Amino acid sequence: MAHLKRTLSLGTLVIFGVGLMTPIIVLGTFGILAQSSDGHVPMAYLAALVAMLLTAISYAHMAKAFPVSGSSYTYVRKAIDARLGFMTGWAILLDYLFLPMAIWLIGTAYLNSAFPAVPPFIWLLAFIALTTVINILGLKIATAVNVLLLLVQVLILAAFIALCIHYTLGDPSRPLFTLTPFASGGVQWSMIMSGAAIACYSYLGFDAVSTLTEETHDPERNMPRAILWVTLIGGLIFVGTSYVVQVAQPSLQFANVDSAAYEIAKNIGGDVFVSIFLIGLVIGQFTSGIAAQASGSRLLYVLGRDSVLPKGFFGYLSPRFGTPVGCILLSAVVALLALKMDVTTSTSFINFGAFLTFILVNLSVIFHYWIGQKRRGLKALVLYVLLPLAGMAADLWLMFSLDANAVELGLSWLAIGFVYLTYLTGGLRRQPPELTLEDAI
Repeated sequence: MAHLKRTLSLGTLVIFGVGLMTPIIVLGTFGILAQSSDGHVPMAYLAALVAMLLTAISYAHMAKAFPVSGSSYTYVRKAIDARLGFMTGWAILLDYLFLPMAIWLIGTAYLNSAFPAVPPFIWLLAFIALTTVINILGLKIATAVNVLLLLVQVLILAAFIALCIHYTLGDPSRPLFTLTPFASGGVQWSMIMSGAAIACYSYLGFDAVSTLTEETHDPERNMPRAILWVTLIGGLIFVGTSYVVQVAQPSLQFANVDSAAYEIAKNIGGDVFVSIFLIGLVIGQFTSGIAAQASGSRLLYVLGRDSVLPKGFFGYLSPRFGTPVGCILLSAVVALLALKMDVTTSTSFINFGAFLTFILVNLSVIFHYWIGQKRRGLKALVLYVLLPLAGMAADLWLMFSLDANAVELGLSWLAIGFVYLTYLTGGLRRQPPELTLEDAI
């Protein structure tokens, strides 16, 4: 019988998580965030970092308590209730199923802007095909590709930052150090939180690495550290980069808000750098797509292995590659919906599912440590009650900052999941099927 192989170290986990975040996406979405936050992109990223860090701490606690794949689905199922765990897994499927699609849509949009003669679906199909093949071959190959591509995009991101600083220093009227990108007169915090709700899309790498627990060496020690490191590194990159770009480009006027970074790249580096930037952005999307598809397929595998989804298909591992081939292929098929969807619609799904899941993971910390294990004392009160409650409050605020379409789409998906859960449990009278912890390892 095939099993997931423990091949990942702390370093490779961090690389995988940061790769999924796609550091260069801070440039790709800069125009959208600049308008939604009224020119306070760094503050939007900082607000998102606080919320995500609080939630990442809860993920770290739960990853240590339950060192198996399944991420939030496993945490809530084990700590609170199997039926609520199912709904958590159903909600996070919004994230994992649609995240690769959103990633490839962004890459396709930029390639189409540079090569309008090529039909967009050609780029989209190429993204899907290449990442699917790499993930089927296994995580060792996927990780090696990620390391190389992550290095390329980091170098281009560094060049972008350097050119922004050079551009700012060349204009004496623009101070390099200013608090205006974080707060200014008449700033509307509702707009900043609206921007933060969008910015959270970039932080999802910390959550995705938790699905690779069963392929990690010493997961009780390495997984919690990886989750926190990925969150902090991503936050530093997003806040720092957006600050430098905001100072260099304080105006909110762009010819196309969806490709604002393209205009900024041309202003600070000319036509040659625009081409280099485009290559870096596309490489970043490809890197992130590999990691997103790998994580999503592992969650589907765990749901299938537990017979929550049909086990014959979802719980199957390739004897040759040791990877959930069927789940990987399914994610590729779902991504084909991108042919009829746009980035806004797909990310709306992702944000709603992510925030709902984060709230439940924070709640699971309280149930597992404070209620279940009866941890007491000041340290336990802070770690297992106050911080999770703060994380829940932050996630709720971000959820209510989403537009109405995101909430409607998310609630519709949850309704479908609840109907399936009712069928699976005979009207909620019994728990969904689950695998013992010992068998899962």
